[in-house]
Order: sequence, then C-alpha cells, then structure tokens
Amino acid sequence: MAGGWARDGAVQDQIDASVEDAVALARSRLNAGSSVVESLTHCEECDQAIPEKRRQAVPGIRLCIKCQAELEKQQTSAGGINRRGSKDSQLR
Repeated sequence: MAGGWARDGAVQDQIDASVEDAVALARSRLNAGSSVVESLTHCEECDQAIPEKRRQAVPGIRLCIKCQAELEKQQTSAGGINRRGSKDSQLR
C-alpha cells in the first residue's frame, strides 16, 4: 500500500530499480570477454609491483591494492542517492 501521491507498488518499483542498478554496476566491473586476461606484474597507475598472490587471487588484475581502493572509493562516493525516489521521500 502506497501513501500520499505514490501509486500502489511504487516502493517495490524503487527497490527493483535499486537492485537492477547494483547488478548493472557489478557486471560493468567484471572483466570483459570470456577468456581470462593475464594479470599485470606492475600497477598501471603507479607502477608499483603487484604481489604474485594478488595476481593469482584476482585474474586479470591491473591495479595494486592502494590504487584499487582509491578507484573503488571514487566509484562509491558518486552513488548513494536514489534518484528514482519520490520528492517527498527525499525531503524527510
């Protein structure tokens, strides 16, 4: 049951849209193609050596831990707002 100006099922639509966005983001972060890309031995950003254990654990890795963490921090800071939410829900 929706309240206010929202139609019935609007809350579930918002939940579904958020899940779809999260799945699309996760898929975009996967390595493209069916073949496994060889991991780099050095970070493509800072040229620091990537440990062998990391290269084995994450096939196709291109960044060191520090640069990967920075990239993920930048990616997550852009999100967090449900743009599909009603104006009333954002004002609360």
